[in-house]
This record gives sequence, C-alpha cells and structure tokens, in this order.
Amino acid sequence: MALLREQVMAALRTVQDPELFKDIVSLNIVKDVRLDGDEVYVKVELANPTSPLKDTIKRDVETALRRAGAGQVSVELAGGARGPAAAPRREVLPQVKNIIAVGAGKGGVGKSTLALNLAIGLRRKGAAVGLMDGDIYGPSMPTLLGIKGAAPALRGGKILPFHVHGIYAVTIGALVEQDKPLIWRGPMAHGAFKQLLLDNTEWPELDYLIVDLPPGTGDVPLTLCQLLPLTGAVVVATPQQVALDDAVRAVKMFQQLGAPILGMVENMSYFVGADGSEHDIFGRGGTERAAQGLGLAYLGALPMFTEVRVNSDAGRPEKNFEGDPKLRTALESIVANLAGEVSKRNMQPAAPSLTIQ
Repeated sequence: MALLREQVMAALRTVQDPELFKDIVSLNIVKDVRLDGDEVYVKVELANPTSPLKDTIKRDVETALRRAGAGQVSVELAGGARGPAAAPRREVLPQVKNIIAVGAGKGGVGKSTLALNLAIGLRRKGAAVGLMDGDIYGPSMPTLLGIKGAAPALRGGKILPFHVHGIYAVTIGALVEQDKPLIWRGPMAHGAFKQLLLDNTEWPELDYLIVDLPPGTGDVPLTLCQLLPLTGAVVVATPQQVALDDAVRAVKMFQQLGAPILGMVENMSYFVGADGSEHDIFGRGGTERAAQGLGLAYLGALPMFTEVRVNSDAGRPEKNFEGDPKLRTALESIVANLAGEVSKRNMQPAAPSLTIQ
C-alpha cells in the first residue's frame, strides 16, 4: 500500500527522542523523507550523535512506519553536535559549536585527566574536538598528551593547535620554559588566558571545545564567563565531604557568573583491586548525592584504575578506552551523559547574556 507523506509524518510524530522527551518531528530533526510506493526513506539528524540510545531511535522509527503500512523502511542517522538553537552567532570563536568548561573547587581531584578523557571520548564518537589547557598556574596537558618539550607551529603569527590523539590541543605548558613555575598575579593570568583562548590561537571548526580550568574560584573562570557564552560547565569532585564542600562552591560560582551547569562527575569514586574487588576509599556516591541536592545532573563516576595513571604518565589517553572494559564503560557513560546534557541545553531558549564590568 502506497503511503502519503502526511501518514509518514504522523507516524514519525509518535517517535520520541529518549533523551529530550519530545517527538522527532517537533524537534525538527527529521531532515528528509522519500516515498516510493510502500518503501520509505527517512533521514534523522541526531541532536546527540554520541547517544547510546541512537539505535533505539532507529528501531522506533522503523516500528512506527511499519505500523503505518510501510513495507520497506530505510533509516539514516546523521548529524554532528549542535550549538544552542536560539543563540545568536558568537563574534568570538564562531567556528566552535559548544564550549564546555571543566572546573573543580580544589586541586588534586583529577580535573585535567577527566577533561582530556572527555575530549578523547567525544572524538571517538565522531565529533571534532578541541582542548584548551587553561590551568594557567599548573599546566599538566603536555605530559597527559605526550607532547612535553614540543613547540607548537605558527601561521601568520598565530598558534596552530597540536593535532594529537585526534583532537586539537593548546597548552601554555608548551609556550613557557619546561618545569618553570608560573608566578602570576590575577591580571597576568587573565591576559594569558585570553590570548591563548582567543587572540593568538587559530582554532579550526569544532563541535566541542573543552576548557580545562585551574582549580578554585579565581580570575580565570571569571575571565572565561566574561569572554564567552558557555554551553555549560562540568564540575569534578571526589566523594569525600571535604572535597564536596569546595565542589559546591565551584557550582555556585558558575551559577553566579551565569554559566549553566551541565553536571557533576565523581572521580576516584572507588578503587578496583587486581582481583576485581572494589574498595570505597573516599566514600563512594558523595558526588551523586551532592548533585541531587543541588538539582543538577549526575554524569557518572570514574573509579580509580591503575591504567589511568599509567596511560596518563605515558601520554596515551586513548588507551583508557582500549583496555579494561570496566574503565572503558565508565568513561563512555560519562561522555554520553555529557553529550546528552549538551543536547538538552541546546534545545532550550537562549538565556540572557551576562555582562561583567
């Protein structure tokens, strides 16, 4: 039985995006429909191309169309990450769809390690990803990326990001004397961060730019929120209360600066022994409870794996996704949850911008 376009669209309106909880027609992600008798071709542009639920969407589309009378159904899932639907085009970094800050209330919680693994995980899902090491006082990305001692290339007086492990990365650690302490007052840090992020770097077209911030609530987060409308921020914490107190302060700082919080991540959630046994060294679950209390998304937990330390010291972050399946699953879950929160954020109306004098 030949189907009419109206019948096809009516069937598609019964299919919901399982993360955004709206039908795919209302979300305007049905980009092409072709009919040939009882054969139907549908192209769906995913709001979140990294979603682990994309196969669910495909199956639901096929089921809905067959119920409507289609004989043969072909579904193409396409699309890259989106920027905010209602936001005006930025004057600065217009080629970057989403800018995500990764922050923490205190040092030593693994913020930089997580920022890098988020970037690698998003790249593995097919996104174009950049990483800026904005930890002005203690840049660790040269080691984590395996580029310690390497100098970036220049073009027309601008820095070309390192293209390493499939991502585009910039770190001040590659621009100063190796192992030299950076003793800068606030205005100097502000200026260095701005130059590295905007003035002196030639960023390519990116789906996501991950910005690794220094710990605490100082000048650099203020500068970032002043310069750019963030898609949102991720706050990293370890489970014990003394770390969560500082993480809550970081959350409130971003909120006060008008930056949406995409969620919280619990790092070093528990230790996995060589025999597979799990040990709650810092008290597992504290970050999830804190996120619930703050009304925020909980993006997931990253346990303590020896592999993470070994791969980080060796500058081989992609190995975290290729070894222990428990480690890979934990990282991929956090990455997928983050991408989902970005998609939800980008479907919302644009928030008013914040001007800081």
